[in-house]
Amino acid sequence: MSTRVRSEKLLQDGIEPAPARPAATLLLLRDTGEGPQVLMTRRSPNASFAPGAYVFPGGTVAARDASTRARDATRIRDDLGSELLTHATAAVREAFEELGILLAHGAGGAAAVAALARRLDRGREADLFAQVADHGLRLALDELHWLSRWITDRDIPKRFDTHFFVARMPEGQEPVADEDEQFAPTWVNPAQGLAQHASGSFRMMFPTVRTLRELAGFRSVDEILQHSRAQPRTRASCPRAGWSDGKIARFGEDELPYGELELVAPRGGVRHSVDWQYESVVPLLRHVHRLTAPNPGRMTGPGTNSYAIGEPGDWIVIDPGPDDAAHVARLAAFVGDGLKAIVCTHAHPDHAPGAAPLQRLTGAPILGRPSGPDFDPAWTFRPDVTLEDGARLRAADSTLRVLHTPGHAGHHVCLLLEEDGLLFSGDHVLCGSTTVIDPPDGDMRAYVASLERLAAEPFEFILPAHGYAMSRGKTEIARLIAHRMAREAKVVGALERLGGGTLGELVVRAYDDVDPLLHPVALRSLTAHLLKLRDEGRAVVDEATGRWDFP
Repeated sequence: MSTRVRSEKLLQDGIEPAPARPAATLLLLRDTGEGPQVLMTRRSPNASFAPGAYVFPGGTVAARDASTRARDATRIRDDLGSELLTHATAAVREAFEELGILLAHGAGGAAAVAALARRLDRGREADLFAQVADHGLRLALDELHWLSRWITDRDIPKRFDTHFFVARMPEGQEPVADEDEQFAPTWVNPAQGLAQHASGSFRMMFPTVRTLRELAGFRSVDEILQHSRAQPRTRASCPRAGWSDGKIARFGEDELPYGELELVAPRGGVRHSVDWQYESVVPLLRHVHRLTAPNPGRMTGPGTNSYAIGEPGDWIVIDPGPDDAAHVARLAAFVGDGLKAIVCTHAHPDHAPGAAPLQRLTGAPILGRPSGPDFDPAWTFRPDVTLEDGARLRAADSTLRVLHTPGHAGHHVCLLLEEDGLLFSGDHVLCGSTTVIDPPDGDMRAYVASLERLAAEPFEFILPAHGYAMSRGKTEIARLIAHRMAREAKVVGALERLGGGTLGELVVRAYDDVDPLLHPVALRSLTAHLLKLRDEGRAVVDEATGRWDFP
């Protein structure tokens, strides 16, 4: 079974992105009464890449940055590997050539280095490393710390693979732009720079914006340097682009649309809209289409996703959604007379009521698992065909394997498209939020056990019933398990601090990071956590008072 989407199922032909040239940039930092500032410059309006944008000093890595002469002219730390050493060398060199800032050690201290920096040749043809050696200096690579790595998005013809470094601005030096590539050096408070960018008066590229957002969370240069020293140097970010509100928008790995853009356009290209559409079917792959029901809300996110898997004449629909006549009619019109089965992951009212009217329009059987005795009788569900765990359904050349995943509901199922490593997760995994576990039919122990089962299945992408498609599916499953265990630890901690308590008392402590408006919903999952602890012998409840405590 595959964990990668078949290439012939992708919506676009494979277009090889332009190669990314190695580059480096340096964030020079200083403290002020309003917090740390970073030195930025404005690129030439005639530049071939990001003309007129505000950037940090930097540029491409040159062969001389890895030369023996460069090594002889630098002072380094033991923890810099050869690749980072070369990039750090390039960052220091570019800061000197573009702004005249020289990070170096030598006799006479900072004042002597500052005076020398003003006299050295900054020309591109000059050899900084030879000049440094001639004056008995060593470039201060030991004062640089790795911050991040950004790779230019795949749709852009000129691409860079850039390591970002941070360092404190050397004493006694003032930036002087080369007036060729860089202009108007300016010290920028990150929050103020972001505000100016939002107003349109301070144009920046996506990685620059993201870097300022990261810096805005620190109160001093020391905090930034300490953060950089402590973090692993393996993180690399490459944004993805899509259409949003009629404009090109870029998204990082931590933003919800990113995974869907990775699924739809793995090699890049700006073709997919991330705006939610209710009247049109959205193709995600050649054999996977999504129609979102017009039922957005606090519990449903942008709405319920109905998926059609297959090809004309041979379709399976997953989660027909609420009994919304227009939505059901759109589904029926899309699949025509080729619908073979209607699958309901579970019977909550935003997932299954559309099955009966869709059946009347198409004649297709309704598949799923019947709801249990603890499920709300108003939503009782009795499918035409009961899906057993491990059963396989065929739609054209695709196989959907049934995975019984109790937890959110006792009869909940996920479906794994085996040939492409796609998991249709229903409400077991959502995009951008965590699912509610509502006892007695909802069961936290079963939910976590189902997550652990999913962790062993072969898939890369998750297509949830609410929200965007998600990439790195196993990472998301691990995150959810960790989140539930962390919440359980907070529940235990609340019991300890209060010496026991009622649900109302415990929810305030255990969900203190959740909007109080959502506490009525959080009470359901809190109850599920407490019942899990009870079943494990770690908590007890006084049925008369409703008070929970340790055994």
